[in-house]
Amino acid sequence: MSATAALALAGCAPSTTGGGEDADASAGGSAGADTARVGIIYSETGPLAAYGEQYRAGLEAGIEHATGGTGEVDGTTIEVEYRDDAGSSDTAVAVAKDLIGQDYRILGGTVASGIAVAMAEQAAQNEVLYIAGPAATDAITGVNDYTFRSGRQSFQDVATAGAMLEDRSGKVVVFTQDNAFGQGNLAAVEAVLGSEGAEVASVLVPEDATEFTGFARQVVDEDPDLVFVAWAGATAGNMWQSLSQQDVFDSAPVVTGLADSATYAAYGSAGEQISFLSHYFPSAPDNEVNQALVDSVTEAGGTPDLFTVDGFVAGQMIVQAVAEGGDDIDAMIEALEGWEFDGPKGRTTIRASDHALVQDMFTARLVQEGETWTPEVIDTYPAEQVAPPEASGE
Repeated sequence: MSATAALALAGCAPSTTGGGEDADASAGGSAGADTARVGIIYSETGPLAAYGEQYRAGLEAGIEHATGGTGEVDGTTIEVEYRDDAGSSDTAVAVAKDLIGQDYRILGGTVASGIAVAMAEQAAQNEVLYIAGPAATDAITGVNDYTFRSGRQSFQDVATAGAMLEDRSGKVVVFTQDNAFGQGNLAAVEAVLGSEGAEVASVLVPEDATEFTGFARQVVDEDPDLVFVAWAGATAGNMWQSLSQQDVFDSAPVVTGLADSATYAAYGSAGEQISFLSHYFPSAPDNEVNQALVDSVTEAGGTPDLFTVDGFVAGQMIVQAVAEGGDDIDAMIEALEGWEFDGPKGRTTIRASDHALVQDMFTARLVQEGETWTPEVIDTYPAEQVAPPEASGE
């Protein structure tokens, strides 16, 4: 989103400030009783910066929608401070401690699973509300009373993939990055498909790898009946090209999550061979809230995408917490636990027992129109059908 668009949106939704020592004094120190300060820690820079931009655009649209364009709840202004985690857990934790030291009682954000785990720990230690962003790791569901999520989790991805398969037996190879996100997906495949009789193997790729030929060959050598790919970041294009060159698509059906729109062309001819599970794309849901998301982000000069919805839902959750809880953390938690609301994906529930976000999921295909690839919904899987099992908690 351009700077001009960001300023235009800020004028009709929440007041916003940038990070760093030169930020306006109103973003730190004491605040009046009529201001609810929210610290958003997300990837403004780093390998997942594109996801961070989507999340921020959605967050601003969500607060705008939930407050009727005022940026206020019963006279209380929601003031958002944005800080960059640069894709680093250490940076995120340092920023979180700084904001908590300035008496910020609501924190949100991060697109990286490893960072979300670290942020959840800070939330519990300091007794502040934390609403994670697109980070998909199952580990933060039920981790503590203070941590919620505004996006889906890995189990929901895998449950959707499992719902697409008629035969759950055979050998499933998980091809993913060797990080919290990838390990979470592997664990989810083992939990969902492994429990139903599938043999689960894995090819874990170092997160900093840029050459994937050897790893793709390992997939073929495993002689799979199904390949489940979980991938995030800018190397997706090279990765898919390597899978195609090493004939992975000839060895077994390939299932993966539909990533953001920047990746559609990167699938190349393989796009027609992949079965996609989908968390969100702008034309998937058909309801008034989703239309509000699309209209708001578009009018601000942005483009709705995969993780815009997670920001939007975070905005709705922040407004609900402030509206019902004021500045009392326990009351905020109570306001969110068990809350059912209309989100961009339809009826959405925050499960009271472990804070899982129970929501619909989709399957999709990519259709080529000239030089453009466009996703189309195949099926919508109801929220309860793909809901994760209840986490045991601490």
